[in-house]
Amino acid sequence: MSRERGVTFLELIVTASILAILASAILPLGRVTVKRQKELELRRSLRILRAAIDRHKLAVDRGEIGGTEIETGNEGYPADLEALVEGVSQVGAADADARMKFLRRIPVDPMTGEADWGLRCYQDRPDSRSWCRDNVYDVYSRSDGVGLDGVPYREW
Repeated sequence: MSRERGVTFLELIVTASILAILASAILPLGRVTVKRQKELELRRSLRILRAAIDRHKLAVDRGEIGGTEIETGNEGYPADLEALVEGVSQVGAADADARMKFLRRIPVDPMTGEADWGLRCYQDRPDSRSWCRDNVYDVYSRSDGVGLDGVPYREW
């Protein structure tokens, strides 16, 4: 009498059920990991933009840059983010076309997928969502999402 060896139907159902439970537990963890990576990229991009704005302001205060690009009333901050990429004329540079640049490119907001950042002027209130268009004092994400810490991305 020979007994065939194999897997019963019940064993297959139990194994499939265990795998389904494990997969349903891993899926949300994967989503959280992706969201965390995007949040890290958002923090990095905001840090890069804000540091470039601060370097521009410092260069104006030191008198290293000037000319027609630096208008009165802008408090020494760049007119827009593109000015950080295009650069501004250096004072006293040997080459008349020498420009001081603060960014290679405007980073993409990982939450919106675009390089369209919310901007604030020096004259704006800290929680303002409108830009006066005189200068760029601060940047924020235009995403309506909320971070893993419960704080909306617009407030980062």
